Amino acid sequence: MERISMFDSLSTRLAGTVQKLRGQARLSEDNIQETLREVRMALLEADVALPVVKDFIGNVKNKALGQEVLTSLSPGQALIKIVNDELVHLMGDANESLALAARPPVVILIAGLQGAGKTTSIGKLSRFLTEKQKKSVAVVSCDVYRPAAIQQLQTLANEVGVEFIPSDTSQAPVDIANRAVEQAKKQFKDVLLVDTAGRLHVDENMMQEIIQLHQAIQPAETLFVVDSMSGQDAANSAKAFNEALPLTGVILTKTDGDARGGAALSVRHITGKPIKFLGTGEKTTALEPFHPDRIASRILGMGDVVSLVEEVEQKVDHEKAQKLAKKIKKGKSFNMVDLKSQLEQMMNMGGMAAIMEKIPGAAGMAKNASGMGDDKSLHKMVAIINSMTPHERRFPDVIKNTRKRRIADGSGTQVQDVNRLLKQHLQMKKMMKKLSKKGGMQHMMQGLKGGGLPPGLG
Repeated sequence: MERISMFDSLSTRLAGTVQKLRGQARLSEDNIQETLREVRMALLEADVALPVVKDFIGNVKNKALGQEVLTSLSPGQALIKIVNDELVHLMGDANESLALAARPPVVILIAGLQGAGKTTSIGKLSRFLTEKQKKSVAVVSCDVYRPAAIQQLQTLANEVGVEFIPSDTSQAPVDIANRAVEQAKKQFKDVLLVDTAGRLHVDENMMQEIIQLHQAIQPAETLFVVDSMSGQDAANSAKAFNEALPLTGVILTKTDGDARGGAALSVRHITGKPIKFLGTGEKTTALEPFHPDRIASRILGMGDVVSLVEEVEQKVDHEKAQKLAKKIKKGKSFNMVDLKSQLEQMMNMGGMAAIMEKIPGAAGMAKNASGMGDDKSLHKMVAIINSMTPHERRFPDVIKNTRKRRIADGSGTQVQDVNRLLKQHLQMKKMMKKLSKKGGMQHMMQGLKGGGLPPGLG
């Protein structure tokens, strides 16, 4: 999964504040006020709407100046917990899943401004419902103003393997939707996702059309897709839609972009509607359910172990992992074939930076990791290994100067890239040897908590 970089600046500021608090043996009104000032500045810089910031700081202050912090055995930790709990509350307390219990086909209407990522989100949501919820899905486009939108949805439907119900620009959106509901019923589909037309801004005609569409098909869910990079505008457009339509939730897109995170913290407060999903990249797999508690933990630099474990469960080839563990235990050497397998598994999980930000205490290292553990550098490393002969992969020690030059030419890289990979392999080989000994894993985890990167990636 892609990395959520939307909270980077907010996380850097708040994690620094949290770090200072940890060592506080005592908290006074003065240093609580100082901490709240820093939190307030961090939220405003992250483009969180001013009324939201005022309410948030007010709630934290009331609890912080109460007895539970000042008389606590660990006041710093107690204040961190209050900030964490308020962040969770601000974003919606818990993940709210889709209402899929209605009589099939469950109709989900997707609304939003042009360019917010509605059609792409339908592709991702189709895949999520098919793979994670085991539902049979159909999709239809009611965007009769952009033929390209209908074509795009058809391409996505083919890619993720769901039923595409055709439509064209000569038809009325309400007729398209009614016909799609009938077809989905006949085909015994569990879910029907309905794409709608977007505009560059909220306008009356658009609203009337989507209100008529909503009344005609009576969807179980009406999801508003909003671009997180539009900052406070995201919350304002969500509010306008919410006043016209009975929204049931929000999909926040482009959270992997260089946004400041304010949208995620403002949308729920302003609309009263839950964020149900985050779009975390361009791939159809890049959609994750929104868990306020896990996101708050990441923002405060405390990691997100639950998501990491879930991702490992879904994306790591356990058979390969067991084979490697047995091989290392028997004292056999970690070679380039093994390294290639590890790199491919890492690519499945969005690279080193995406993994690091979910490890407690390692979130600050995610930026250091992003230059070497991103898709581009991992693909380059795999290309170098692919340019080796089978013998070289099994016995990397034989790779000397002339071989290095041949491998570099074959992979379209430089000799220094090959040297770097060989050095990283050597470090990982040493690490694997240590892990095979008793207590090895424990030592590695202590190294991570101490602020170091895994060997071979430092």
